[in-house]
Amino acid sequence: MRARTRLIGVLVAGVALCAPAGALASSQTSFTINGGGFGHGIGMSQYGALGFSLHHYSYSQILHHYYENTTIGVLKPAPEITVLLQNGGLSFSGATKANGWDKLNASRSYGALDVADGKIELISGGKDYGTFRTPLTITDGGKIDVIGLGEYRGSLVLRPDGSGGIQTVNRLSLENYVRGVIAAEMPSSWPAAALEAQAIAARTYAVASEPVSSDYDVYPDTRSQMYGGVSAETTATNKAAAATAGKIVEHDGLPAVTYFFSSSGGYTESIQNVWLGTSPVAWLKGVPDPYDNSGGNPYHRWKVKLSLVSASGDLSGLYSGTLKGIKVLKTGVSPRIISAEVVGTKSSTDVSGPQLQQLFGTMSTYMSFTTVTASGTINSGGSGTGSSPTTTTTASTTTSTTTTTPSGGGGLTAAKAGSQGGMEVTGDVFPVVSRQVTVQRLVGGKWVNVATGAVDRAGDYTVLVSAFGSYRVIYGETVGPTVTVH
Repeated sequence: MRARTRLIGVLVAGVALCAPAGALASSQTSFTINGGGFGHGIGMSQYGALGFSLHHYSYSQILHHYYENTTIGVLKPAPEITVLLQNGGLSFSGATKANGWDKLNASRSYGALDVADGKIELISGGKDYGTFRTPLTITDGGKIDVIGLGEYRGSLVLRPDGSGGIQTVNRLSLENYVRGVIAAEMPSSWPAAALEAQAIAARTYAVASEPVSSDYDVYPDTRSQMYGGVSAETTATNKAAAATAGKIVEHDGLPAVTYFFSSSGGYTESIQNVWLGTSPVAWLKGVPDPYDNSGGNPYHRWKVKLSLVSASGDLSGLYSGTLKGIKVLKTGVSPRIISAEVVGTKSSTDVSGPQLQQLFGTMSTYMSFTTVTASGTINSGGSGTGSSPTTTTTASTTTSTTTTTPSGGGGLTAAKAGSQGGMEVTGDVFPVVSRQVTVQRLVGGKWVNVATGAVDRAGDYTVLVSAFGSYRVIYGETVGPTVTVH
């Protein structure tokens, strides 16, 4: 899920195209990905839970919204859980026993070494403290410090990791595990109802998921859920764990796998539309997420701008000829992509949403794609200046919010155009989802709407302008490249 993520605001480089006869122009092409949300989109949105809590919803109301057809039950008895902490070298302190042998000193640091025949040797200060059969269980009545990682409740279970190091697993009670998860997954400053919903979702996920291996149940990171041990605990999150102790989400009397993620973009998604080939699940259906844009959520809406050259490289092998763009063919109940078509001038290929997410390194499959080509053109009939005009274009590096005002000069009606020469902003868009573009001119440091133009069925547009300057085309929510007419 957390593969490479493109930085928003990548420099939009130009791609030279041929100018039409009788005109002086060069073209710039941008490839824009408009997206929403962060994460797989299945189950509970954490920013959405924040929004619900700010609107005075309880933890049970939050959970029932995201996990339909479920109830809140109580887990009895609470089991222990095992968490892989690391593989490799290991040093620890705070322990008093090794496989029941009570000669360890809690104030000393010990190292663990893999020796022959599946045994582990403990050393401290250059002294051999003994060789033990595995699994070797290191215990103490309080907390054990894994040097370089932090403190952990419960015990450590050690085994050779198969590469000359030590596999270190934390075994502890489910409730202590939940205490180490909540703040690692959600800011502890968020309201109690959100933290309590996170506590129950974390507890349920831990007991409902299949164990990762015979040696441990879960990973300590996003492969399962984030776990930070004692160092992740706070007063607020420990209070949320205590207030919901033993409570889990159930479907038909059994623990329900409670997937959760950061941000939905406004709508969660049904599991079969994200993990393609998965069967539908009664409680993991896409639902509206009206408060996802809460708490300054930076992931609710995002944008990635690329040059066509860069996009073409990412999509290499999926088209032939020149890349035109990507057309979304099918979405789930949200705008998350199930299938799309990578379109070239000679051939095209159908791809899935997860494929595109991996290729572009985006934050979710909630995406749409727009290719915009723009040219600032002065037809060779003159512009009324009496001089031979030239035209250049520059690529825009701005990522600021568009500023618009009702007027500001620079536009021409068709009736006036013929008497003042042929200054135009022309180009094409792909895919065609709207039949109109808006042209803006940079006036006094602000982008001002100056004209609109029609987009034909092929995606071509021509908009007349009346003044030299910098222009850009707005197509839907996509800002095209900047071109300069002078």
